Amino acid sequence: MKKAIRLSAIILSLLAAAIAMAFVIIHKPIPRPEPLAAPRVYLNDTLSNSRSEIPELVGLDKKVEKYMSQWSMKGASLAVMRNDSLLYAKGYGWADQEEGKKMEPSNILRMASVSKLITAVGIMVLQERDSLSIKDTVFGTRGILNDSLFNSVIKDKNYHKITVEHLLRHQGGFYRDPLFSSRDVKHQMGLDCPPEKEDFFKLVLRHRLSFMPGEWERYSNFGYLLLSEIIEKVSGKPYEQFIREDVLFPAGCFDMHIGGSYYSDKRDNEVRYYTHEGDGKFIQEYNDSGIMVERCYGGNNIPLLSGAGAWCGSPAEIARLVASIDGRPEVKDIISPEAVAQMTEYFDKETYSLGWNDTDPAKGWSRTGTLSGTTALVKYFPDGECWIMITNTSTWRGPSQARYTDALFKQCREAYRDKFPKRNMFE
Repeated sequence: MKKAIRLSAIILSLLAAAIAMAFVIIHKPIPRPEPLAAPRVYLNDTLSNSRSEIPELVGLDKKVEKYMSQWSMKGASLAVMRNDSLLYAKGYGWADQEEGKKMEPSNILRMASVSKLITAVGIMVLQERDSLSIKDTVFGTRGILNDSLFNSVIKDKNYHKITVEHLLRHQGGFYRDPLFSSRDVKHQMGLDCPPEKEDFFKLVLRHRLSFMPGEWERYSNFGYLLLSEIIEKVSGKPYEQFIREDVLFPAGCFDMHIGGSYYSDKRDNEVRYYTHEGDGKFIQEYNDSGIMVERCYGGNNIPLLSGAGAWCGSPAEIARLVASIDGRPEVKDIISPEAVAQMTEYFDKETYSLGWNDTDPAKGWSRTGTLSGTTALVKYFPDGECWIMITNTSTWRGPSQARYTDALFKQCREAYRDKFPKRNMFE
């Protein structure tokens, strides 16, 4: 009897196992496909000076070289885009003279305040997702940055009137823009180490505003540091990660990075930077070590600038980003037509556009950038042509250098715009 029971139990167990196996086979979950990665066709890997050695454009090359000689520039990189097609990308002079490396269009350079355009696009992407609105307030219990760090230090209730749009347009009203004054801030706050972003927040926000938000404007790197913080708070990602994954990769830009402060920090294809004597070549190191350094290497804490001025990239990839936010049909935009219109809406010459310096319909869109060792200009003309130049040498003209680069662009367009080949190096 016991043997019969045991046999029945074994049979039942085998039967149950068979049924279970059949269930697993029939209902085995279909493996989920790996998420599609962004295509890794690195634009910079496809570019070289040889692709833009065009006999009809030798005169253009000579104009650029003359401009560089006039301003004692070691190297420059130029990209020309028309109707979202990259026609020309070329490097001039030295990427690193000491290492004997010529400038190539694949080299990346600090773009300084052109970074603000990237940050503004990040804000627009978040707005498209309904994660924020540029009309949202920044501070206060209903603000985006309602953390104790901000609430505890702000005493002037007018801060609660500041919106994201005010920051984008440099209309926040902050009394000071101290991001290039790390040594002074360290001493003023009695710190034992170089100030971090939280220290800058505490320093600036404890003071009263200089003017009511939105009633005037004053260029503010600090405002774009706050925008970087907003992006982190709303997206839940570190600023650089969000921008790369949610802005740059979808735009086809895979070789843009937050830069470092020293030569030893540079990436393999990053240039060496040079400071003109007239720009005040040497300065005390930003960390208050007492060591004198070349201004472009240790004079400022570059990563701290974040979305205000820390990005590095090539003019060709910047052109690719512009093609993704210009409203033209040839390259799919990463933001909606409404967002493009918001970014480029023009009011008057005193009002900053969103991320752009200026978007006068008669003159085109412009975005400038200046750091020690860098000058940059992005100029998008009304006819759909975009010229971008970044140099690895700063001049004594500082931010006003962009005027001379703009004049160079206009001269070259008049003389050579019909000589560019009909092609698209984005493809």
